[in-house]
Amino acid sequence: MSQEKIGVLLANLGTPDAPTPAAVKRYLRQFLSDKRVVDTPRLLWWPLLRGVILPLRSPRVAKLYQSVWMEEGSPLMVFSRRQQQALAAQLPDMPVALGMSYGNPSLKSAVDELLAHNVTHIVVLPLYPQFSCSTVAAVWDELGRIFARSRTMPSVSLIRDYAEDTLYINALAASVKRSFEEHGEPDILLLSYHGIPQRYANEGDDYPQRCRDTTRELLSALELPPEKVMMTYQSRFGREPWLMPYTDETLKMLAEKGVKHIQVMCPGFSADCLETLEEMAVQNREVFIEAGGTKYEYIPALNDDPAHIAMMVNLISRYR
Repeated sequence: MSQEKIGVLLANLGTPDAPTPAAVKRYLRQFLSDKRVVDTPRLLWWPLLRGVILPLRSPRVAKLYQSVWMEEGSPLMVFSRRQQQALAAQLPDMPVALGMSYGNPSLKSAVDELLAHNVTHIVVLPLYPQFSCSTVAAVWDELGRIFARSRTMPSVSLIRDYAEDTLYINALAASVKRSFEEHGEPDILLLSYHGIPQRYANEGDDYPQRCRDTTRELLSALELPPEKVMMTYQSRFGREPWLMPYTDETLKMLAEKGVKHIQVMCPGFSADCLETLEEMAVQNREVFIEAGGTKYEYIPALNDDPAHIAMMVNLISRYR
């Protein structure tokens, strides 16, 4: 009997190739064309997307990317590559490929890379700690499309999420404690997760519950009283209601009520990106300070922290 050869596919959302309006437009077109992300009927959505949203949004978003772009490239890509390299060093017997749902490197290129290593079993680790139909399921959809064009396929195992994983929670807790030691313990620790339309949750997406699970376990690990921690949702888009409470509105409300010192963490982001480095570290800091707050610190994502890589190794090793 032939021996199974396992390969690892790290998956994340994606990023523009450059901080330019043209590159951002290409990326947003692909991202916002996915029915998992926006499920508005296509006859209504296409004219709005192509005629209004992309022309207006792309230059504005490009400027935001320019403000966080690193020497090596987009932050999400830089940190994702570091994660891939660190994981590969810990798993020398397993090829590790990186693929993005949107943009480059594509999930197709990652699958091709693993198949070139003659793997017979692909373990897919979407780097979304909390499952959502708009993220993890989008990875699964694309893998289905990739293999639908093939006469053969390897075994595929999908790690659905790791919202309550002990090593993940411990890594988050250690990061929070380091921030407390550096900046002092804040009045409130705000845990801000990426939002989704409330309708998606009503229709069965258990993402908000998975966010609550992470918050509960982190609160327990930190041994903080419940009144010292708040959970909110950021990055809403469009006009329909999204998961609440909203991060920006909560920060304004807290400052107006006299809260002076806030620290913010985004446990749903495995790597720092535009939504953390610009929206959370810059925009929402301004919201809090302008409303009367005095101290605001953003706690970085786990990125390629050794404890984060150890968690990934542990998750993947279960399939050996």
